[in-house]
Amino acid sequence: MEPDAQGVGVGLVHHRKKAALTASSLRCVHAQLALTRLQVNGLAAAARHELVAHSLARVELDALTTAKDAARRVRRGWEMAPGPVDDVIATLESAGILIVVRELGGAHLDAVSQFDGVRAPLVMLNTVAPPDRCRFSLAHELGHLVMHHGPGGAEQEKEADAFAAEFLMPAADIRSAFASGVDLGRLAELKRQWGVSMAVLLRRAQTLNTITEWQYRSAMVEMSALGYRTAEPVDLPAESPQAVFRLADRAMARLAALKDAAACALVLPEDFARLYAPGHSAAVSSVSKARP
Repeated sequence: MEPDAQGVGVGLVHHRKKAALTASSLRCVHAQLALTRLQVNGLAAAARHELVAHSLARVELDALTTAKDAARRVRRGWEMAPGPVDDVIATLESAGILIVVRELGGAHLDAVSQFDGVRAPLVMLNTVAPPDRCRFSLAHELGHLVMHHGPGGAEQEKEADAFAAEFLMPAADIRSAFASGVDLGRLAELKRQWGVSMAVLLRRAQTLNTITEWQYRSAMVEMSALGYRTAEPVDLPAESPQAVFRLADRAMARLAALKDAAACALVLPEDFARLYAPGHSAAVSSVSKARP
């Protein structure tokens, strides 16, 4: 992934993206992010709900505090149980982070996050990313939100990856899982358990020194030959954001009409239903078709 972080007038923005993403496509995503922030702010105002990141602790990295330390500190602060994270989206939403799923112009961008240091952080996930990538991308973006308070480059990306690895696969909990060896069958089992890709698990085994560099490379060659670099076996259940939908429900309950909530979110009723109230989409569609 190529690093990128910059301000776009709504706070610091980080991306987990591939190098092939063009500058023009990235500008479109920035515009979509800014618009989504305005929409969510409108919903919050209508629902009389203050958007504050109530348990997102910032961690300053220094000579004695690494990205792994930051991940451990977050897990302790959130009182997370040892082992795998059952639902990454629910965990982040419980900390006050807003998450939406949107089309981000292809498969070159996994996620984008924005935080101005005051209002709740906002993360957009790509609709085309599989669940294992979504989970790691969310943890990666969480690392940026926790550790990085200004624009950065490749070093920030390495730190966010290290944070994500420790957040999702704490060394103290997963090291023993690699003790009996790491073949492809074992990686598939661990994927089901830990909710991350086989490739990420293999890299984790290598960084924890439970396998050699030669073993890592050999396994990656085997995975490539089997087509696993494009599509891995073992499908994981998708996780779905709920916090923004609940915010929309509260807005509609207060205003007593979907069209009024849509106006507060600065969108047409049919777009509001599609983006924020999918349970109402059929009714809105019927009304729209009945119009002269």
